[in-house]
Amino acid sequence: MREILGRRRRLLSRWNDGRRRRDDKRPELIGSALTFATEWHWPVLPGVAPDPQGRTRCACPDPECTVPGAHPFDPGLLAATTDARMVRWWWTNRPNAPIVLATGGRAPCAVSLPALAAARALALLDRRGMRLGPVVAAPNRWSLLVKPYSMEQLGELLYAKDFVPGSLRFHGEGGYLALPPSETGQGAVRWERAPLAGSAAPWVPDVEAVVDAVIDALTRTGVSAPEL
Repeated sequence: MREILGRRRRLLSRWNDGRRRRDDKRPELIGSALTFATEWHWPVLPGVAPDPQGRTRCACPDPECTVPGAHPFDPGLLAATTDARMVRWWWTNRPNAPIVLATGGRAPCAVSLPALAAARALALLDRRGMRLGPVVAAPNRWSLLVKPYSMEQLGELLYAKDFVPGSLRFHGEGGYLALPPSETGQGAVRWERAPLAGSAAPWVPDVEAVVDAVIDALTRTGVSAPEL
């Protein structure tokens, strides 16, 4: 009987610890979402949660979802807002929901690439002294935030290149990106390069400078095609 009671106490303790960890994260998420929306004027909305039956799966209806827990679903992307009351209501009712940024418009866009290639590229750019803005790191991909750009601008930029790695992805108008400190089906989203502290929106570079530098860095570091 003592053994059974002791086991129950241990299980209860673990459950309480897990609940406390989840509860501890709630103010951090809502606080971050409010900072993005009200101080930086980035439109955000809650992402769909990972499937509770298996965190590598998504709770959305798509069984083949490739970004589990890291995309909008209900509400849809068009609901993204900078309104404090709406943001507060969303994360009060869905305290563990990932924070999704609607890219483009007045919000930053992003250029993303596989994590290993990104780490090598950033190391080379650091040695060159290039100034970068915030960098969002998910387990599989890192995203470099850039100034908003149009599809026409991006098309002209890429057309002028002799070679563009197929692994580069562009999060522009109508796109989205999960922001820290979200937890998705692929793991935690964090800042690899955190924004500077302050109430103003972080500085971000032009997309041309980032694409030029990243492609050159990937070429010079000799990252192979499978890693890209």
